[in-house]
Amino acid sequence: MRWIIVGLGNPGMEYSKTRHNAGRIVLEVFRKKYACSDWEYKKTYDALVSKGEIAGTEVLLLEPETYMNDSGKSLVSLVKSRDQAAQLIVIHDDADLPIGSWRSARDRGAGGQKGIESIIATIKTRDFYRFRVGIAPEITSDAPRRKAGDFVLEKFSVEELSIIKSRSIGIAAHLLCAARLERHVYMHHFVRNLKQRAHCLVNSFSNPPTIWGIFFAEAHDRLHHA
Repeated sequence: MRWIIVGLGNPGMEYSKTRHNAGRIVLEVFRKKYACSDWEYKKTYDALVSKGEIAGTEVLLLEPETYMNDSGKSLVSLVKSRDQAAQLIVIHDDADLPIGSWRSARDRGAGGQKGIESIIATIKTRDFYRFRVGIAPEITSDAPRRKAGDFVLEKFSVEELSIIKSRSIGIAAHLLCAARLERHVYMHHFVRNLKQRAHCLVNSFSNPPTIWGIFFAEAHDRLHHA
């Protein structure tokens, strides 16, 4: 069983730190944290691809090299059935959520996100996981109004980019929970004594991935979003 995790955005260095590329930014943090392979361009998918294994399960990370509106093209040969779509996770920006926040959903509409619209049109179903990453800055009363198309192509400030990356650990934890990669390991660790759990927690932040690292990262993120 293979999971496909896609980070949406636009290709090219000029877009690398823009708000519309939040999905790519988060996926890169995920790739490094779980020691997946270096990015490699695959012409078949017109995408950058990275491979890894987490808790004995194969994961394929994908960054489409199409522009956002054509993101679905990279999944034509990868997702050909509803069963395969059920193993798909897509990370993308959301201009309605503030910086530092995120939401997860499954089997929802595109909500105006062009990359998601393209994917739904390509794979003929909306029954896949989505992680929406907030990109909206704090609005002040004297701030000028900006068009949505211009806004998403603005670059993050250094502070905003730091917030996005720091929140990525919580998103990574939920990605693994969505993929159920922790389920059986969790039950095994649950019956161990507190000393063993504490030792596992310490190790989890330096030797990914362990179930308690996933569990406590998720709990930490939930507290910060309460």
